[in-house]
Amino acid sequence: MEQVCEGKKLSFPKEEQVILQWWNETQAFEKQLEKTKHLPEYIFYDGPPFATGLPHYGHILAGTIKDVVTRYQTATGHHVTRRFGWDCHGLPVEYEIDKKLEVKRKEDVLNMGIDVYNEECRSIVTRYVGEWEKVVKRCGRWIDFDNGYKTMDLKFMESVWWVFAELYKKGLVYKGFKVMNYSTGCRTPLSNFEANLNEKENIVRPEIMVTFPICGDKDGAAFVAWTTTPWSLPSNLALCVNSNFVYVKVKSKSSGKIYIVAESLLSALPADQPNKGTPNGAADDKTKGSTVGEAKNNAVAYDVLEKFSGSSLVGIKYVPLFPYFENLKDLPDTAFRVIADDYVTSDAGTGIVHCAPAFGEDDLRVCLENHIINKDLVMTVDDDGCFTELITDFKGRHVKEADTNADIIKFAKASIEQGRLMKSGKGKIKEKYCYRSDTPLMYRAMPSWFVAVEKLKDQLLANNEQTTWVPAFAKEKRFQNWLENARDWNISRSRFWGTPLPVWISDDGVDIVVISSVEELERLSGEKVTDLHRHKIDHITIPSPRGLEFGVLHRVEDVFDCWFESGSMPYAYIHYPFENKELFDDNFPGHFVAEGLDQTRGWFYTLMVLSTALFGKPAFRNLICNGLVLAEDGKKMSKRDKNYPDPMGVIDKYGADALRLYLINSPVVRAEPLRFKEKGVEDIVKSVFLPWYNAYRFLVLNAMKLPKFVPLDQATIQNSANALDQWINSATQSLVRFVRKEMDAYRLYTVVPRLLKFIDSFTNVYVRLNRKRLKGRTGEEDCRTALSTLYHVLLTLCKVMAPFTPFFTELLYKNLRKVSTGSEESIHFCSFPEVEGQGESRIEESVNEMMKVVDLARNIRDRHNKSLKSPLREMTVVHPNAEFLDDISGKLREYVLEELNVKSVVPCNDLLKYATLRAEPDFSVLGKRLGESMKVVAQAVKAMSQDGILSFEKSGEITIAGHCLKLTDVKIVRGFKRPDGVAEEQMDASSDGDVLVIMDLRADDSLLEAGFAREVVNRVQKLRKKSALEPTDSVEVYFSSLDDNPSVSARILQSQEAYIKEALGSPLLDLSVLPNHAVIIAEETFKNISNCDFKITLSRSALTFNEKEILELYSGNAQFAKDLKVYLLSRDYGNLKSEFQVGNGKIKVDCIEKLPAVDVVLWQHVFLTTGDYHASQSNLS
Repeated sequence: MEQVCEGKKLSFPKEEQVILQWWNETQAFEKQLEKTKHLPEYIFYDGPPFATGLPHYGHILAGTIKDVVTRYQTATGHHVTRRFGWDCHGLPVEYEIDKKLEVKRKEDVLNMGIDVYNEECRSIVTRYVGEWEKVVKRCGRWIDFDNGYKTMDLKFMESVWWVFAELYKKGLVYKGFKVMNYSTGCRTPLSNFEANLNEKENIVRPEIMVTFPICGDKDGAAFVAWTTTPWSLPSNLALCVNSNFVYVKVKSKSSGKIYIVAESLLSALPADQPNKGTPNGAADDKTKGSTVGEAKNNAVAYDVLEKFSGSSLVGIKYVPLFPYFENLKDLPDTAFRVIADDYVTSDAGTGIVHCAPAFGEDDLRVCLENHIINKDLVMTVDDDGCFTELITDFKGRHVKEADTNADIIKFAKASIEQGRLMKSGKGKIKEKYCYRSDTPLMYRAMPSWFVAVEKLKDQLLANNEQTTWVPAFAKEKRFQNWLENARDWNISRSRFWGTPLPVWISDDGVDIVVISSVEELERLSGEKVTDLHRHKIDHITIPSPRGLEFGVLHRVEDVFDCWFESGSMPYAYIHYPFENKELFDDNFPGHFVAEGLDQTRGWFYTLMVLSTALFGKPAFRNLICNGLVLAEDGKKMSKRDKNYPDPMGVIDKYGADALRLYLINSPVVRAEPLRFKEKGVEDIVKSVFLPWYNAYRFLVLNAMKLPKFVPLDQATIQNSANALDQWINSATQSLVRFVRKEMDAYRLYTVVPRLLKFIDSFTNVYVRLNRKRLKGRTGEEDCRTALSTLYHVLLTLCKVMAPFTPFFTELLYKNLRKVSTGSEESIHFCSFPEVEGQGESRIEESVNEMMKVVDLARNIRDRHNKSLKSPLREMTVVHPNAEFLDDISGKLREYVLEELNVKSVVPCNDLLKYATLRAEPDFSVLGKRLGESMKVVAQAVKAMSQDGILSFEKSGEITIAGHCLKLTDVKIVRGFKRPDGVAEEQMDASSDGDVLVIMDLRADDSLLEAGFAREVVNRVQKLRKKSALEPTDSVEVYFSSLDDNPSVSARILQSQEAYIKEALGSPLLDLSVLPNHAVIIAEETFKNISNCDFKITLSRSALTFNEKEILELYSGNAQFAKDLKVYLLSRDYGNLKSEFQVGNGKIKVDCIEKLPAVDVVLWQHVFLTTGDYHASQSNLS
């Protein structure tokens, strides 16, 4: 392995760029596909985004989820084709071109030519493809852009035609005239799910009450209707009542005017004003602004003249507010009368609804059913949302503008028959807006082509049950509810840039031909077809199958809704059924899809509808649904508001892996919203990648200190006698088992937290507690075992994490593989680790409990301001598990002693010796379950005896008042029972669950000496760090007392010599023995440390000579001895050390002029450190 830099010097983004370049140069993704082509197929459907905008965090999140799953599936033995796709047609593209070319009306497109318009659309479809590819690849996602599919490609469009033709053959397509959500901004109807993509709350809209005088009524009565769409009043053709309601004829006490309303809604009628000389007079200005539906005791302002049922009002004729339909053929005879239907409710208004059949779904239905109109509907609003010439007073005005400016209201108030406006005001409503133009939608009757989804409802629900969704609620609630209320799907758009409907119809409507392929169109028309867009095929005609005398068939003008195209993606992206039939037939439904929660009413829905209609199957087997990524303030991310950091800026600062891990370790993978915080990405670097990298670097540094490091095989390290080796090996296998199980279930939200928890335990427990072994201080054999264990854990961790953090794992793997023969070139060519053995649950549980003990003991120290550098006499651990007590007082004992700086650990399984037990019912768990029994059960639980609690813990359940309680229903509280005569400052305890830790806080002289030794070691380590020394840098440490009586510190250091040497890895030397030629690195003076003053000096390791032995080499010639020392000191220290290693501790010096050749022996004539020299002298003495 090669040397690696410090973590603080490592730039994760720069290293990722290097890896990215290496992937490109070696064609790593292409190689992976080639290596796995013989494996079973795993079919992944990638929903096509629009390339007319730049990718944002939502795209990065969805792309990361897709990349994680497909990388995992590849590693577990599948061939996963990944092709990027582009949604090229539809409103997003046309809306951009409309703005660019200032297209306001449909005629503008026809005047410039559909060919010009469509080619403009084609020109911007791939505007940001380059930026998308750059961002997607920079995020580490492996997907094929070169062979990506586009919905505007001929082959894709041909498959869409096939899908439509198949539906038509099955009787699932029809043309209908329905009231649709209509976007005037984009001049097209929208499907139900599109209309729900942009709902806004608290939109202020006018609401008015208008009177409709009854024809020939002897009292001059008028119906009162309420509406929140005044612009629809010019199109009024009927009034609708509920035949089951009671209606009243009332007379105003002040004005004498007479009205008819529902009895239950009389209070909504405003108090009428005195008659000002106008028949059925106008409403006074004071009523304006009042909210309709508010009851202000208005009912007392009227006398009830008569009561009658709603059914008795049916057929009564009334005077319309506007005269526009009076001259239309047939309408005056059938229209302007009362009809009845149950859709009229009593929750608001007057119980009388004004009907404009062109602009309301129920309005159209009841007007048709009651023969107010026939199938020929008069349209008073054009495609742009403006009144037509028929509405002479408002011709050319946009309907919403007419509402906003109160044009209709003013007209009603100032009409010839004044007094028609009874009340006007404004109210807040929830309103649907166009998801592209962000303009309010209107309901508008439109001729459209539909898929008969309602016929498929039962089969859709059954197919939904065959799929697995993560999280499950998105399927069981949101999607299930949507399917249960599914409506027929409007799949046609009266637009230009899209896949044209393949329907050719004769002028008389008798002949209808639905084309399913390019070949069929060429055969029937006799024309060559190379492009299926409107401007390339609209001129093509098909001879009537009835004969030449019946003329030719022309294509209908509509194009497909782009959702129909994306829903056809599983077939169209591989040009099915014209190509890849075997691939599709063998692997449908697809294995996996993933998108945002909003796609439950979008892509997920269209996929399910079309696959059910075509094959009776769901389109996919497994689905991950993610939530919305919001700005930090909880608002929607907005380019205009600049309320979020640029994604590429975040990646350039912290790296793509950090962003990936932050996103998929958040609530957003559970389909919940995420408030994006840049600091969260930074924290991932600090808490995950730096500790992980430092553990890897620690392996490399210590492995390079050995003559040649080759990791021991797995079988050997599995038999290690070391407890922490056993633990980490078992924990690693448990991790692999867990990740495999959860990833196979697509539960990323459980996998990532477990991975991060493992990294934390691995770095903070295994590496930190094993430093002595890893540094070689327990012998080379044990060091190799520890390093080999660390190596295999790191390698396994890299393989497990590779789908999640592809760059960082590649970086580590490229170095790790250098000491392993036969390894793959890339981490992403490696198989996912297999589970080997069952693991050792006991050691895993014991180490987990040990760390709990460590935390509890630290809490006690913190409470009493006892630093970890201050040793304590004794710690008692009370626990019911005898195996754990054996482990913590046996194989884990040394780690506990060192971690907590305590002299002894005493195990205790007498749970009542130091503790009192108290049981408390968990009200949050039991409250709803027990109801009225809660009080009785709570009293019994609180009254449980000590022995009763112990028995409950042992059995795991208890029955009280007929209710079975489990351990999770009851909280067992352990209180510390301090021994008599012992104060709190002398002994204290802390508990968590079934473990109680007791610390003896009393000090003695031996503890004070040990504490001083730890203080000295701590100061040395801090000085090393301040001097920027590496852990593997060899230095010598010198101590100089600055006290008046230096013997005190000398005595303490002598008694603690073994500990200091073990902690520092070298002896603590007196400054008086520092060689003159030693290079001093750093010095620092410390005052009042455990009442002592001293100076610490760090120097480079320096050669030290045995003067007597060197003199004997030259038979007492002092000059020769001096020349030899000068020569040896002139040599490079590292090279000289290596020569001694090669020569087994001996080198021949024969290069000094005039000096005889001599053999210089290490540890006899010369020593590599001053510490070695003095250690040899101590051994002699």
